[in-house]
Amino acid sequence: MTRLLIVGPQGSGKGTQGVRIAEAFGIPAVSTGDVFRAAVAEGSDLGQQVKTVIEAGDLVSDELTSAVVRDRLSQPDAQGGFLLDGYPRNVSQVMHLDEFLEGREEGLDAVIELSVPRDESISRLTLRAQEQGRTDDTEEVIANRLGIYERETAPILGVYGTRGIVVQIDGVGSLDEITARIVAALEARGIARDAAA
Repeated sequence: MTRLLIVGPQGSGKGTQGVRIAEAFGIPAVSTGDVFRAAVAEGSDLGQQVKTVIEAGDLVSDELTSAVVRDRLSQPDAQGGFLLDGYPRNVSQVMHLDEFLEGREEGLDAVIELSVPRDESISRLTLRAQEQGRTDDTEEVIANRLGIYERETAPILGVYGTRGIVVQIDGVGSLDEITARIVAALEARGIARDAAA
């Protein structure tokens, strides 16, 4: 049973690394964006609520986000562990997740922090925007998004840091180098890879 959370600023490569690490450890990668899209596609009650909020151009509330993630973590494939990406996004959501996991007598095994210098994140995101033709991703917009991460999400690392479960990883290097660093750091904490993966 491996329960992980990956955290990092936009442009840190956490989505890509999250999928790779989940595969290496034989657990599902649970990304908030994917969970929202799946809930909307299923047309469940939660999905309808998410759809209404997104269509109005609003941010999904902490309560609704937590309900959708709880629902996803209750599915059979996540019973043996999971890797969370994009949730919890703030301290309020950390409390929601704690409550849910405590109810199952579980806890996170490790929080992977992908550490990338701010200018590196900006240059990666600017390059990605150019490659994908996303003209709305200006340097100013990107810097604003990083500011939101620094204000709202970075503080969760303080909460998990006091619990001694944050594993800080240098997020600069090739995809394979970064994956290898994460796996080595987790194995050093006694979190073993899935032999079948």
